[in-house]
Amino acid sequence: MIPLKYNFRNLRVRWVTTVMTVLGTGAVVWCSAILFGMVDGLQRSLNVSGDPRGLIVCRKGQTNETTSGVELSKAESIVTLDGIEHDEAGTPLAALEMTNIPVAERLNGSHTNIIVRGVDPESPKLRPNFTVVSGRYFEPGKGECVVSRNLSKRFKGTSLGGILKVGEKESYRVVGLFTAGGSAAESEVWVDRQDLERNTGNRGYASSVRLRAASLDGLTTLQQTIEGDPQFKLKAWTEPEYYQKQERSGLFLKVFGSIIAILLTIGAMFAAANTMFAAVSARTREIGTMRALGFSRFDVLISFLGESILLCALGGALGLLATIPLSALTFGISNFDSFTEVTVNFHLGPLAMTVAVAMTAAMGIFGGLFPALRAVKLDVITSLREL
Repeated sequence: MIPLKYNFRNLRVRWVTTVMTVLGTGAVVWCSAILFGMVDGLQRSLNVSGDPRGLIVCRKGQTNETTSGVELSKAESIVTLDGIEHDEAGTPLAALEMTNIPVAERLNGSHTNIIVRGVDPESPKLRPNFTVVSGRYFEPGKGECVVSRNLSKRFKGTSLGGILKVGEKESYRVVGLFTAGGSAAESEVWVDRQDLERNTGNRGYASSVRLRAASLDGLTTLQQTIEGDPQFKLKAWTEPEYYQKQERSGLFLKVFGSIIAILLTIGAMFAAANTMFAAVSARTREIGTMRALGFSRFDVLISFLGESILLCALGGALGLLATIPLSALTFGISNFDSFTEVTVNFHLGPLAMTVAVAMTAAMGIFGGLFPALRAVKLDVITSLREL
């Protein structure tokens, strides 16, 4: 077997082509890791949003709160059902909520839709790890709001003390910034439900009812009552089911990202193959010498293929290292169900890591295979005569 230090020496001697190939491979892995890191971040936000004992009640036929409408009389009756968990004060952990999708201005001057959610006093208790990290929670009836900390980094008027203007007639004073454990709530603005009703003129309906069952058995009973009782005839989604339905944006990014990753990988394979073909041409006499010293064709094949894999592995490691600083950033992507912007944290998770490793292996193996096969087919005598 040809010693590995032989490959390291050749990479060092041909340092210019080595650096260019490593940088090119690293850029390919970096771009793909960003795409799939966004998918990882979106999936993580949806996964942490689902409480196993949580229910989201919507109008039948709707899979999204933003297009649902539940009559207030029915919504208020649902809150009184048996089987709902109560807090220390004996208040049912249930809330009527209303959503509005106005247009807001980003910091860069562009515009997009965001979710303004009108909530009840129990709503924060129904979200995982909801915490006001700056300022205070809003006071009902005063036109105040709290904004997710992620959202405050992307939109005008969302900093603490600012005035958030949404639409032509709707505006709120930002009195607090919150986090919610990375859940979907971190893409929203929260206001008092009564304020939102007054500002939008949409009275008599709630978009949804959220509640937490006292037990898993009670969850099933509540679902059956809400969906089967003629008084209601609504759809009660468990929170994990509901958020699973919202993964269409992630599916689009996966498909789009996979296509881009494949195209980039093919391009990088050609670059790696070109580098290794050049290396074979420049080292014809070395190959002949190794064969004359008794190294087999298989040894030469493994040596050159290993050098290609090593070259691409260095680039892959560089690309992954370059994505680590992005973990502190947030990105906005479109939700194709609600047509709003979803703010997600970049997350270098298993999906992005797997894609990066697979791309690196493909570039190294397929980029080096044909040059390595050319190297082993060289005639020993002819190779030794090369100048």
